[in-house]
Amino acid sequence: MRKILIIAILIFICGYSSAQTMMQSQYGTSASGLSSDRFDRNGNPIDTTAVVDASTVPIGLSSWTIDERFGNKISIPVDTLQFGFQNSNDNGGPTGHYTHLGNLGSPRISHVFFERNETTQEFFTDPYSFAYDTPGKVIYTNTKSPFTNLSYFKLGSSRHAEEQFKAYFAVNVNKRLGFGFDIDYIYGRGQYLNQSTAQFNGNLFAYYHGDKYEMHFNFINNNMKVTENGGIADDRYITHPLDMAAGGRVYKSYEIQTNLEDIWNKNTGYHAFLSHRYNLGFYKDESSENDTIVKEVFVPVTSFIHTVKVDMNTRRYISQNDQQNREYFQNNYLGNDSTDLTKYMSVKNTVGISLREGFNKWAKAGLTAFVSFEHRRFSMTDSITGTPGQFMRDYKENSLSVGGQLIKSQGKTLHYDVLGEVAILGEDIGQFNIEGKGDLNFRLFNDTVRLDANAYIKNIKPAFYYRHFHSKHYWWDNDLSMITRTKIEGKLSIDRWRTQLQAGVENITNYTYLDNTSVGYESSDATTKTYKNDAAVRQHSGNIQVFSAKLRQDFKLGILHLDNEVVYQKSSNSTVLPLPDLVLYHNLYIRAGLAKKVLTVELGADVRYFTQYYAPDYSPAIGQFYLQNPETRYKLGGYPLVNGYLNIHLKRTRIFVMMYNLVQGTGERSYFFAPHYPLNPRSFKFGISWNFFD
Repeated sequence: MRKILIIAILIFICGYSSAQTMMQSQYGTSASGLSSDRFDRNGNPIDTTAVVDASTVPIGLSSWTIDERFGNKISIPVDTLQFGFQNSNDNGGPTGHYTHLGNLGSPRISHVFFERNETTQEFFTDPYSFAYDTPGKVIYTNTKSPFTNLSYFKLGSSRHAEEQFKAYFAVNVNKRLGFGFDIDYIYGRGQYLNQSTAQFNGNLFAYYHGDKYEMHFNFINNNMKVTENGGIADDRYITHPLDMAAGGRVYKSYEIQTNLEDIWNKNTGYHAFLSHRYNLGFYKDESSENDTIVKEVFVPVTSFIHTVKVDMNTRRYISQNDQQNREYFQNNYLGNDSTDLTKYMSVKNTVGISLREGFNKWAKAGLTAFVSFEHRRFSMTDSITGTPGQFMRDYKENSLSVGGQLIKSQGKTLHYDVLGEVAILGEDIGQFNIEGKGDLNFRLFNDTVRLDANAYIKNIKPAFYYRHFHSKHYWWDNDLSMITRTKIEGKLSIDRWRTQLQAGVENITNYTYLDNTSVGYESSDATTKTYKNDAAVRQHSGNIQVFSAKLRQDFKLGILHLDNEVVYQKSSNSTVLPLPDLVLYHNLYIRAGLAKKVLTVELGADVRYFTQYYAPDYSPAIGQFYLQNPETRYKLGGYPLVNGYLNIHLKRTRIFVMMYNLVQGTGERSYFFAPHYPLNPRSFKFGISWNFFD
C-alpha cells in the first residue's frame, strides 16, 4: 500500500509541475461545449456576475462521460460532493441495493432487478461493477486550473483491514485540448479467512474539441485478484455463535473456518477507445444576453463519425489443492492441473453520418445513421479424453449491424432519444434493439415538474460464455434461443416536494441464467446427505414479468433531515428469478453549517433493509452468482444494516467517520446477504477526500 501511495504522489507532482508550465493564460468559454459551471477554489458554486476577488477565482470546471457508440458527451456533476460522502465507497452501493460477499471489491449483484445490467461478452468481470473501469465510465474534465482529487478509505484494523486509494488528475493544455489519469487501488485483507481482494485499476484519457474536429481517447488497465473461500463452513458461527463456542468462547470472524482455501480468480483487462468526428458547418456572429460583445461561433451541420473500441480480458482460475477439489466439486475435467484459462478479445468499429440538431430553426432533431462491425475471439483451456495435457481452443465470431438514431437534446421543455439497431450478418444475425427515452418539463404549483419515460424491445443472442464454456469444474456447449426483452418505465420528479416516483414493467422470454446443479450423496448409514458443487446454464422458455415501483421522498425540518427510498418489485416466477418484495433505505441526520458556513457537518445514521427471499448463491469456480441448490436453499434478508456516521465538509476537504454494522445481530435473520457469506462485523471506518484546484 505504501508503494502505491508513493507512486501516486510522484505522478501527481510530475503532472502538477508540467501543468503549471502549460497554464500560462486564462481563457473563456469551456472547451467541452457543455454548460460551464464555475466554482471557487473550495469547489463551491459561485455567482459569475459578482465581483471576482482573490477568494472566488473562477475555476471553470465541467465534467462529462461519453457514450461508447458515437462518443457523444454526457454532462455529469463535478466531483465536489458535500453530502453522502460516507457512502461513496460502499460495496453495497450508496443506498445498499447490492448483494455482495462482504469484503470491499468482492463480486456483487443488485437486489433491484431493473438495476441489473445485461450479461456482456466479458462475463467474468460483470460482477465487479463497483471497481471495474470501462470506456463509458471514464470522466473527462475541462478546467482552467489543474484539478486533482485524492481519496483514501479504510475499514477495520490493519491486520484485517480493507483499504481504497483513489487519485484523479486533469489538466488543459489550452481551451481545446485536455488530458488526465485516474487510479483506483483496492486492497481488502478480509475480515474472514481466505477472502482477500487486490485490485489495481487505472486509465489515461485525452480529448480535443475543435470546431471541425473532435476526439476522445482513453486507455484502461484493470487488474483484479480475488481469493475464493466458498463461504464459511457453518452459518451458526454467525447466527448462533454461543452454540459453536468452545468452552464459552465466541469465535472472532478471522477464526471461523471456510469451505475452501488456496483458490484464486484473476482477471486482467485492457480497453482502448477512440471516438472522433469531423464536422461540416458554418460560422455565425452571436452575442449573449448579458454580453454585448459579438463572437464568431461555429455551427455544425453534418458530422462524420468513427469509433473504435478494443477489449481484451484474461481470466485465470487457480486451484492448487487437488484433494479439496475432488471433495468439493462434482467434476474435475482438467485433472489435477492447477490452472484453467480463458481469453477474450473484441475489436468493434462504428462509422456513421449525423445531421446535427439545431443548425437552423427547422432542424428540431438530429438524425444519425451508422454501421458497426465487431470481431470477437474467445480462447479456452481444453482437453482431449484419454490424452494427457491441455491446449487452447479458439472460437471466432463476427457481426455486422446497421442502425439509426433520432435525438432532440436542445430546449427546455421536451427531449427525446430513439435508437434502433439490427444485426444483418454474422453470429448475431437476427439480433435487434429498439429503445427510446424522453423527458417533458412543465410548471406546476410554481415548480418545475419532470416526466421521464423509457422503453425498449430487444432480441438478444445469449453471451458466448452461456453458449460455450470449458473449465476445470464446469463444462457446457449449449444451443440457446434468442432472449426477448420488452420494458416500459416512467418517472415523475417534483423538486420542490423532494419527491421522485418511478414505476415500470418488463417481460422476458427465454430468460437465461446459471443454475445450481450440485449433486447429493447419501452417507453409508443414510442419515446425512452431502453435496458436490456443479453448475449449468438454463433457459426458461416461457415468459417472466417483473413489476417494479420506487418512491424517493425526502423531508426537512430545520437542520433535521430524513431521506427515504422504498422499492417494491414482484417477479412472476420466483423460482427462476427470485427477488425481494421490498428494498428500503432510510437516512436520519442533522445537517448544519458552522463557522460562517465554511464548515458543514452531518451527524446521523442510515439503515438498509430488504425482505426475505431466496437470495442468489455464489460460485467460486466461475466467479458468478447463480440460483441456490433447490434441495438446500433458504431465505436471507430481514436484517437491518445500520451505519452511524459523522460527515464533515471543510472547504476543499471531505472527511467521514463511521461505525459500520452498528446493531450487529444474531439469530436466523443475521447479517448475510449471500448464502454462507456474512457481511463484515461491526467495524470502524473512515475516509478522506481532498480536491486541489491549482
